[in-house]
Amino acid sequence: MNYFHFPLEEWTNNFVNGWLLPEMSGFFDSISVALSSFIDGVTNLLIAIPAEIFAIILILLAWKLAGKGIALFTLVGCLYIGSVELWTETMQTVAIVIVSTIISVIIGVPVGIISAKNKVVDQIVRPVLDFMQTLPIFVYLIPAILLFGLGGVPAVIATFVFATPPAVRMTRLGINQVPEEVVEASRAFGSTPWQLLLKVQLPLAVPTIMAGVNQTIMLALSMAVVASMIGAPGLGSAVLAGISTVNVGLGLTAGLAIVVIAIILDRITQGLGQKF
Repeated sequence: MNYFHFPLEEWTNNFVNGWLLPEMSGFFDSISVALSSFIDGVTNLLIAIPAEIFAIILILLAWKLAGKGIALFTLVGCLYIGSVELWTETMQTVAIVIVSTIISVIIGVPVGIISAKNKVVDQIVRPVLDFMQTLPIFVYLIPAILLFGLGGVPAVIATFVFATPPAVRMTRLGINQVPEEVVEASRAFGSTPWQLLLKVQLPLAVPTIMAGVNQTIMLALSMAVVASMIGAPGLGSAVLAGISTVNVGLGLTAGLAIVVIAIILDRITQGLGQKF
């Protein structure tokens, strides 16, 4: 089957080593410094909040948005995380998830809106999203390490690539699902395109957009263990340590903490979406 030679590997390496790194290293360093400051700020804030206060806030949010059952689960989950002495690691993981989700939403929602409004953009964006979702995770860890080094910054970048597509797709879906008669009625009353978007389409699309945000958070959490392989702190590093030392107890303990946080964030964001 080797009818011809396609030197993609050589072309890629020549592009990266011959132009991208020499010419753009300053740009990537600037991004790394800014993201590192953002991640450190969020992490320090979460760790500075007393665990009891943070747990009470989570429990109240769960009670208000998801009901008494999830509030009880949040209480038990927080007690579990504290009892196995993984609170700091949990806050580090939550910080990476928060930063990744914020970046994904800031970029993903506007791209989704433009895709819903412009068919040409939609035809361009769809294959890009397919590529982002189907490319094996470990493949884009390589450029993340190469361009941003080790630590939380490449973890956030890799998580952003992995977790952004749902935000784009669900935003586009939410805009497109607004009933046509509602759109026509708004236009008949003289709404401008911006008024139509901000006062009609986006408010009606918020539940669907929040579902996309929920999926983005879950995908970001699923990257916790993978991101630990490139130096990301948090629960993933504890799971990785358990794997590397064949410590089943450590792996299970940290893995259950990830499950607890995932369920709490999932139910809270679902409840928030249903409030709109």
